[in-house]
Amino acid sequence: MTGNTQPGAIRHVLTHLLTPLLMCVGMGLGYLGAFGDPAPHHLPVAVVGRAPAQLVMAQTLQDKAGEALDVRTVPSRLDAVRLLEDRQVFGAYVAGGAQPELLVASAGSDTNASAVEKVFTPVAARQGAPLKVTDVVPPAPHDPTGQGLFFLLVAVSIGSYASVAVIGGAGAVLPMRIRALLAVGMSLAVSAVGALFAGPVFHIVDHGLPGVWGLVWLYSAGILLVGTGLHTFLKRWTTLGVMVLFVMLNFTSSGGIFRPELQNGFFGALHAFWNGAGFIEGARDLVYFGSRGLGGNVLTLVVWLAVGALAVVAAALTERRRRVAEEAVAVTAIEAEEETEEEMEEAVAV
Repeated sequence: MTGNTQPGAIRHVLTHLLTPLLMCVGMGLGYLGAFGDPAPHHLPVAVVGRAPAQLVMAQTLQDKAGEALDVRTVPSRLDAVRLLEDRQVFGAYVAGGAQPELLVASAGSDTNASAVEKVFTPVAARQGAPLKVTDVVPPAPHDPTGQGLFFLLVAVSIGSYASVAVIGGAGAVLPMRIRALLAVGMSLAVSAVGALFAGPVFHIVDHGLPGVWGLVWLYSAGILLVGTGLHTFLKRWTTLGVMVLFVMLNFTSSGGIFRPELQNGFFGALHAFWNGAGFIEGARDLVYFGSRGLGGNVLTLVVWLAVGALAVVAAALTERRRRVAEEAVAVTAIEAEEETEEEMEEAVAV
């Protein structure tokens, strides 16, 4: 053995260590940027009643809150419940009577419900009565915070993007159509595991499990196809690439912990079209809110699946062009070698 260390080997290791360093930076920026300082931004709430007292209360609350809240008034408690079920507001304050009441729908977002409660607790205190909180859309009994869907998202995401590394690495010698079939097959396996976790194992959802399974499959298949297609272009940077897409930007904008009303504008904007948000909000639509808004979230997942299919097609065409180019180079080299041999034979003969 020799004590000398080759500089090339050190450079090789340092180059590969760049990937985990970038992951560390990205995870810090993503998670701390999205979750580090939650605060309301145009959080929609309502005050029930159209009498002068309720109108003054709503206007005063809006003036004090500024851009943190969007306060409206509604005629009745029933109207407030409907707005909560449609997720047009996240809290509705019912004044009057023996005890003021706050209506929330924590299945839509437990953190939004908590934020609304903090807003209206001092309002009730000024009326000299404790605040009664009524949850009109509670989460499943075995998922009291309503965040089980987010942790299901994490498990399914890891199973999906980790499979990309295997299919792209160990399966690189296979034709793209075989890799695409493996990706689809793996998405079925991952979605089956996700459905088992959501239903029989942890009871995260108490009804609508077949629909949740379908959403899990759409979500997983989109990740696997996008990642499989990107591997052709990113090579060893694929792991970092899929982590940026499906962890750093995805988990943070999904709304599973904080919805966009409690996040900054960047992650709030991503929530409108990123695939994790499509899954989380679609599952909430299906399980808790009578499928209101489900179509739009399914469309989001279908678009991501289509993007994955296009990435696979683009990768297949790129690999075909590379093979043709390599074959042309090889043929040229063989012809050049044959010409050289002929010239040498002629020279020897002379």
